[in-house]
Amino acid sequence: MLKRFENLLVILVTILLLSPQYASAMHIMEGFLPIKWSIFWGALTLPFLLIGIKSIQKNVNLNPKLKMLLALAGAFAFVLSALKLPSVTGSCSHPTGVGLGAILFGPTAMTVLGSIVLLFQALLLAHGGITTLGANAFSMAIVGPFVAFGIYKLLNKFNSPKWLSVFLAASLGNLLTYITTSVQLALAFPSPTGGFEFSLLKFMSVFALTQIPLAISEGLLTVLIFNFLTTYNFNELKELNVLNNEKTSPISEEA
Repeated sequence: MLKRFENLLVILVTILLLSPQYASAMHIMEGFLPIKWSIFWGALTLPFLLIGIKSIQKNVNLNPKLKMLLALAGAFAFVLSALKLPSVTGSCSHPTGVGLGAILFGPTAMTVLGSIVLLFQALLLAHGGITTLGANAFSMAIVGPFVAFGIYKLLNKFNSPKWLSVFLAASLGNLLTYITTSVQLALAFPSPTGGFEFSLLKFMSVFALTQIPLAISEGLLTVLIFNFLTTYNFNELKELNVLNNEKTSPISEEA
């Protein structure tokens, strides 16, 4: 089991190392937001971080074996959110990878993982920044995970196919992240003529050109990883209440 996880992590890291990187490719970059908005988004993010830390501690204390799944969710988000395509001045388009962790551990746990990912990217890859960490975390590590988690749970209540629930959760979590980023930029830089509404439409229209196909791609990739975990980590997913309806693992059925 450990070997399979190691192989999967190697594949994810290889994708990161072989992917093209752009100097302008980052989240909302360092110093781009006015200080008042940096403080505002940071203060708004802090309570979710505190709740998320308690959530992670609870899960790990109940089952220390979940640390490996937690690490996988963090690595998945790190690799995907490091694949950048320049979109508009001051930001970029990229997958987020937060849907998987939100489905597995809940949205607030992914707030912690996503914030750690953003911090490491700001320090090691020059993607994003420290002053804009709160804004980037709010869009990618709060809004994205909460949307993904809500979509997944809602579709499960209607007994939707598991693949469809995972696909829509990851895809819509990605899209809502960028809608939130558009709102953040429009609030900070309203148009002199059209105000907030005009700026919002401008940012959203430019993001949509690259973000919609990226969201679809992220949804498909998340389904593949989720199917892998369902096959080889069935018991852990049952313990996390991710697979409430399934009674036996695919391996058991094949046996």
